[in-house]
Amino acid sequence: MPTQRKKPQTKTKPKVGRPSKYQPEFCDRVPKLMQNGLAIEEVAAELRVALSTLYLWRENYSEFSEAIKKGEDLSRAWWMKQGRINLKDREFNPGLWFMNMKNRHAWKDKIEHDGGVEVVLKVIYEGDR
Repeated sequence: MPTQRKKPQTKTKPKVGRPSKYQPEFCDRVPKLMQNGLAIEEVAAELRVALSTLYLWRENYSEFSEAIKKGEDLSRAWWMKQGRINLKDREFNPGLWFMNMKNRHAWKDKIEHDGGVEVVLKVIYEGDR
């Protein structure tokens, strides 16, 4: 009678590294932080994690990805409002504000619209001179 071979037992590899600090509550906290104009880098600092960790959570947790998207929309709206309400303030620097919008929110000097028409965006500040 032939001897039966035993199937090798498969061992599960132990997880390497620290457990994730991710908490579902972050999905509520992120938009609340960003509604005051915070950038994603500032959110990482507030949550006491590396920016790369936030990006990893965004890839692995769909609810966190949605929270980040909502937060980015709220942050952009906050910054747009700052430009709108401060236009007549003599201390307001529209050039600095516009550079912030370009760098933080990917604004461009030129935008292509339907039909390839280009529109040049300009920030005009005349103030009460």
